[in-house]
Amino acid sequence: MMALEPRSVAQLAGASLSLLGWVLSCLTNYLPQWKNLNLDLNEMENWTVGLWQACVTQEEVGTQCKDFDSFLALPAELRVSRVLMFLSNGLGLLGLLAAGLGLDCLRLGESRRGLKKGLLILGGTVLWAAGVAALVPVSWVAHRTVREFWDETVPEIVPRWEFGEALFLGWFAGFFLLLGGALLNCAACSTQAARASGHYVAAETQDRRQHPETNKTHLKI
Repeated sequence: MMALEPRSVAQLAGASLSLLGWVLSCLTNYLPQWKNLNLDLNEMENWTVGLWQACVTQEEVGTQCKDFDSFLALPAELRVSRVLMFLSNGLGLLGLLAAGLGLDCLRLGESRRGLKKGLLILGGTVLWAAGVAALVPVSWVAHRTVREFWDETVPEIVPRWEFGEALFLGWFAGFFLLLGGALLNCAACSTQAARASGHYVAAETQDRRQHPETNKTHLKI
């Protein structure tokens, strides 16, 4: 039983981190705080932009949001980010389902160890892909934001866009998905080694029980 504990801990930790990363990636997809704009002329007004809508927050009126009318009218980084974030959410869900069916704590299909191991590896790999799909769009938007912020051709009086909270959520989501997928793959690879050693010990014990006379002869010699 002691040999199984590290594997079980790795599986549970990987599944938990992957679930947390998937939830954060879903929030990143729909939150409108990808970029923030604070106006120096009117400090009580704050603009935010996401993948789906733009919002303005005023102290007296509150927050008002408007959905983007046209997909093709968006900048290239926002169009690609929409597709990649949808891909990340879908892959994350599929990876969680596959990895969940391959966990040792789930008694379903306990006799088919090879299938459970394959599902665990598949889930970990798909979660890796989901993490990459989440990191690419937030990093691309962050890169464009930095370039536009330090663009010397734009007059200094013009307000500049800055990082929004959703970008940081997206980075955390991608890293959690990558780490969770890595732990699940490591747990799946360690499963075979643990079972192999267990089978070897069981086979050796059974062989000694079947041939007691041979063991006694070796002791006399």
